[in-house]
Amino acid sequence: MRKNKHLDDRSDIAISWERCIAWGLDPEHQPTPPALSDMRLEDLSRQHNELISSTEAEVVPYYTNVLSSSRCLILLANQHATVLKVWGDQRITESGLRPFFQEGANWQEQQCGTNAIGTAIASGKAIQIQRNEHFLKFHRSIIGSAAPIFDTRKQLTGVLSVFSDAYLPQAHTLGMVKLLAQSVENRLLNRQFEADYFQITLNTTADNFDSPWSGILICDESGKVVASNQRADQLLGTLTTDVWLDDLFTTHRNDILGYPEHSPLQLMTKGKVRLSARVKRPSPVETMPLEAGRGTQKPHLRSKPASFSDLEYGDVSVRRCAEQSLKVLERGVPILITGETGVGKEVLVNALHKATHRRDQPLVAVNCAAIPPELVESELFGYEAGAFTGARAQGSLGFIRKAHKGILFLDEIGEMPLSAQSRLLRVLQERVVTPVGATESVPVDILLITATNRSPLSSIESGQFRADLYYRINGLCVELPALRNRTDKRNLIQHIYSQHRDPVQSESLTPRVLSALENHPWPGNIRQLTNVLRVAIAIADGDDVQIWHLPADFLAEFDTTAPSAQTETNELPVASTQNPKTPTGHRQENGDQHSNALTLQVYHKCKGNVSSAARELSISRNTLYKRLRELGVR
Repeated sequence: MRKNKHLDDRSDIAISWERCIAWGLDPEHQPTPPALSDMRLEDLSRQHNELISSTEAEVVPYYTNVLSSSRCLILLANQHATVLKVWGDQRITESGLRPFFQEGANWQEQQCGTNAIGTAIASGKAIQIQRNEHFLKFHRSIIGSAAPIFDTRKQLTGVLSVFSDAYLPQAHTLGMVKLLAQSVENRLLNRQFEADYFQITLNTTADNFDSPWSGILICDESGKVVASNQRADQLLGTLTTDVWLDDLFTTHRNDILGYPEHSPLQLMTKGKVRLSARVKRPSPVETMPLEAGRGTQKPHLRSKPASFSDLEYGDVSVRRCAEQSLKVLERGVPILITGETGVGKEVLVNALHKATHRRDQPLVAVNCAAIPPELVESELFGYEAGAFTGARAQGSLGFIRKAHKGILFLDEIGEMPLSAQSRLLRVLQERVVTPVGATESVPVDILLITATNRSPLSSIESGQFRADLYYRINGLCVELPALRNRTDKRNLIQHIYSQHRDPVQSESLTPRVLSALENHPWPGNIRQLTNVLRVAIAIADGDDVQIWHLPADFLAEFDTTAPSAQTETNELPVASTQNPKTPTGHRQENGDQHSNALTLQVYHKCKGNVSSAARELSISRNTLYKRLRELGVR
């Protein structure tokens, strides 16, 4: 491997010489370093301040503790090969070479031929140039080692190099430069993302997390990788930026991001590679922006990024709803969310609010179905003092004006009276609101999200909803799937349980309980699931949740869904309460079947005692076992 690597380096040098010949360079040529003004040098320093300060934080301690006794120079150059900063011993260079080791010097191959800085930029990788490997004889008294530095977008942002006039151990010098360059890249990642994002450190063993060679993934709260270092890509065998954690590891992203901070976590990649990981959560910092036109400063807490983690746990359709909604809403286009009651429309709206640039502005949620029809207009649009009997003396802003500069969420918009619909249409068209009893309009700036569990088109056909308003609010219509149709149902159930369980209870539900919950029709969707789990956890009172802890009305709902639909979708089969081919009152173990609901209710009542439940149902224990297996209980 070392031999092949050595050959690769020599090949890069040969290719560099070919470039120099093609440019018409003469080995006898003596380049002239550019003379940059102090103002230009200040501009360069200001443009690359983050790179310079990050590099200095890594280089200075290393030079002081390791290299101070060695005669060498450390140079930081930008992506155009212009030297930004110099550390070390200037005595290593001849007087004629010293201008090239000053800030503002340039090492592009076109001017200086094959050299560590210019060739590292041209090849995009770390390289070492021995004395006689320099194309120009002018540089053949020195040895140079250089490694490129990539920014948080994996774009070349600079080069770190070490030059010496002595034969230091070659492998050591090149390895040192690579190490320092990787340390700088890691520091750039930390500086940009540590306040707002999760950091996942990866390595082959848990005792090497602090090594610069650790992989680093930067993730938002939804589990999407927004940045990473090159080492992470190497460990995972793929480009990781803009990839979901679920696509990289077998462990669900919420389990990764929810793992105790700094505790070692074992992960298996999708390529079956076992890695050790450590999670660090966002640590918001205070920034001090200057107030416009003043020299004073005030503290400002940076906002945390969006979180879609409460929305989905692997369901692609829900993820697509969230991502599309965010893109459209940021452009000012209204969103209409549809779906059954309890599917999580409010959760999506809250996540979108956190994700937009208006996260620091108000989110005003209004349930149109909860406001009496005669009060909808005054509540939405506000009113002037004395506008009607019972009005407040100071008047009211109304929900729309309260949402100014933020987001207005109108839930159950299909329940809005027609009179209010016409006024809302004017607000959306003209971006002004006229309070009840007022003659002047007030400008408003809002992003609009609406939601309904009814078919808007059906409401239009029946005359209950204005078609022009529908097309105004329906910029993008997304439908959240019912819980029974979600592909991440099991993970979602487990997550909600983990949110509400007692600390002494098991971290996971038993397979029997999980199977019963997974196969339930869930007419009330996620809202119902949450309530069922909270009741079961309370009844269990510190014990692990069992089937008999589930509420009776939950068990009874197994009998309310169509048998054909359930069988086809692998849900629980609903048995007939009476076999039509068997005379009434005559019981058979395989003929006169009791309903699933009755079976589960009795089993629940007997607290899982099969013998007692079988006696009460007047069937054999084997028959009961069979039914319970079909129900996913045993």
